[in-house]
Amino acid sequence: MLLCAIPVRWDLVDYCFETVWCVLPEKQNALFYTTFILKGYMGSPVLKKIFLSVHFYIVAGLIIYTLFPLTWPFNLPSEFWVKRISMHLIWAALFYFNLLILTPKLLYKGKLLFFIIISLILVIVSVYLNGWLDHITGANAALRKLFNQKPDPKNTHDFYWTMMTALVLLGISTIISFYKKMKADQVIFEATSREKVTTELSLLKAQINPHFFFNILHTIYALADINPTASKDAIYTLSHMMRYVIYGTKNDTTELEKEIKFVEDYIALMRLRLTDNVQVIYEKQEGMKNREIAPMLFLPFIENAFKHGISSVHPSYIYIDISQLGTQVKIEVKNSLFEDKSEHLEDSNGIGVANTKRRLDLLYPGRHILEVINDLKLKDYTVILTLDLQ
Repeated sequence: MLLCAIPVRWDLVDYCFETVWCVLPEKQNALFYTTFILKGYMGSPVLKKIFLSVHFYIVAGLIIYTLFPLTWPFNLPSEFWVKRISMHLIWAALFYFNLLILTPKLLYKGKLLFFIIISLILVIVSVYLNGWLDHITGANAALRKLFNQKPDPKNTHDFYWTMMTALVLLGISTIISFYKKMKADQVIFEATSREKVTTELSLLKAQINPHFFFNILHTIYALADINPTASKDAIYTLSHMMRYVIYGTKNDTTELEKEIKFVEDYIALMRLRLTDNVQVIYEKQEGMKNREIAPMLFLPFIENAFKHGISSVHPSYIYIDISQLGTQVKIEVKNSLFEDKSEHLEDSNGIGVANTKRRLDLLYPGRHILEVINDLKLKDYTVILTLDLQ
């Protein structure tokens, strides 16, 4: 609406287009060039990106500023237009030189003094070029003659106007350059953070695997002398578990059904070495929907229960329940609590439960609830993990 309220001298606009038409090597190519640009904008992602970029609007703003006198209600001399368009090119060169070269090469590297000195030199050069263009074109003299004004030998107004324009362009280009650098640094930081998290998760998962095999092999070794047949079955079950660990956990996620089957195999192996004093209760909700889950999340809590929740002398129990409600999966592991083991419920070397807590923080931030209940009165130790697998 603001643009519509400005009286445009369409006769001068027509004059400018006629001038461009005459400059073209072949007049018939003008329509082709215009059509090509419009079609390219409509269909080319590159040109669309240009039209949506900040640089396009900066250049467009300079062009509007340069051609704004077309709205004045009088004809301006050709000398004025020669100088104004020439200064437009100088402003654009100044803007992009600072944006692409001066600020990145000097200001980013802490060379503030050199940046200020060169910026002042550029301002002085801009003022000099403005005066030189006025001298060779006689633009100001022609304007003063048009408006019947007295000549200004010092040309003070033009001097200050040129200097302020140069300073504003340098300031805007510096701000835009810093903004672009900030966005680029943010992208690099996010990429580095993702890579760091991926590396850390790989290391955490790699730590769990040897820890798991160590416990299983220790169980089979203890079983070999007592029950050789059972140890053979245990080795067979272990081979299936190893296949899952090696091949099934390569990706970031695995099927919930496979993860639960892995846990069930582990429980079956652990039962082989238990005495009648230990009661193991395992429950799983029927009809659970298969979803994607990060591998090896349940095992450390169950390992912890078998390691610290049983006794060869006193009666003890381990209770494991896996259930599902909508997109949420919950596992509850409860075991007996003994005074001599209450302070060592997590692995002393930091692998296992502490490891899994870190993985949960990285993989399911804001999407998991981990409750640890250490009830000394009831002599129960309970871990409840709720995961949102949506």
